[in-house]
Amino acid sequence: MEILEAIRTMRVIRRFSPEPIPAELLDTIIRAGRHAGSSKNLQRWAFIVVHDRSTLERLSKVGAFAGHVAGATVAIALVTPAVGPNDPWSIMWDLGRTAQNMTLAAWSLGIGSVPATVYDQPLARSILGYPEDHWCEYILSLGYPADPSDLTRSPKAGGRRPLDEMLHDERW
Repeated sequence: MEILEAIRTMRVIRRFSPEPIPAELLDTIIRAGRHAGSSKNLQRWAFIVVHDRSTLERLSKVGAFAGHVAGATVAIALVTPAVGPNDPWSIMWDLGRTAQNMTLAAWSLGIGSVPATVYDQPLARSILGYPEDHWCEYILSLGYPADPSDLTRSPKAGGRRPLDEMLHDERW
């Protein structure tokens, strides 16, 4: 799938089939995240890949909207150094680039995804074991869609704001 087609057609998938993701495809997705650009090429991220069903169920409790993690085939926790008030927010920009690379790579392989925001850091840390000086802002749920037609469904009507509402030329 061409990159512009993947960007245009990607849909959020929250319900997954039990079909496993082959190791080589998961590796492709992870490597896509690894190849994201980062500020000063610092690559301040780490990935924790979770396959275990009971761990996925426990991770589904880290945020109010993380329930989909329980049904994922696999989840990838995106971990960075903790960002304090004097740290550059470019860490989060870099993390977003990493996540987008992974989700677009997954989509191009016929694999759905959706991010979960981690609201309960102590719970996530106790489950995943990342260090105290690190932070997990997002967990990506991945899997083949429970409904295969989700791979080709049309975008929701009115799902994108009109370009003229957000585009400014030269000045606001």
